[in-house]
Amino acid sequence: MRGLYLEVEHGDGYHRDQNVFGPGITIEDDMAVLVRYSSGASLSYHLTAYSPWEGYRIGFNGSAGRLELLVRENTFATRPGEVQHATAVQHGDAAPGETEALLTLHPHWEPPQTLLHGELGQGHGGGDARLLEALFGDPGKDPLGRSADHLDGARSLLVGLAANQSFSTGQAVDVSTLLADA
Repeated sequence: MRGLYLEVEHGDGYHRDQNVFGPGITIEDDMAVLVRYSSGASLSYHLTAYSPWEGYRIGFNGSAGRLELLVRENTFATRPGEVQHATAVQHGDAAPGETEALLTLHPHWEPPQTLLHGELGQGHGGGDARLLEALFGDPGKDPLGRSADHLDGARSLLVGLAANQSFSTGQAVDVSTLLADA
């Protein structure tokens, strides 16, 4: 970490002082994004960047009900002066027992059903290990067809670029206009 961040501050200008409220910081502290896709599907995304709680909640609403996943990675953040290590904790690495998932099905007109409740693996709930396997392991191992390609990555970047443009203009942004000059 020292070689990756501290020793290259002169080259990239990024100073890892862990002060997200310092002068010159332009990242949104709190944001909400609504994306409408041409298929008719919609995505609503909310991020609180300064929260001491780490995790996410994702829900899929459909004609038969709602499927909801709650993942808690860290339930609190240690004050910077109390950190016992020379470097910061790797983002997404929770202590054993801290990463928890709850998957619930909420069918219409029926009681909810808990489909999964338990601990997840280390490193973003085991996602880091799966990502490394997908990148450097057997490329044919994707029985569910979930792998994203470079176009999927570019599309997600376009959504982020559109969100930033919308933050600065206060207007809705058509993603296709971002490619008009390309």
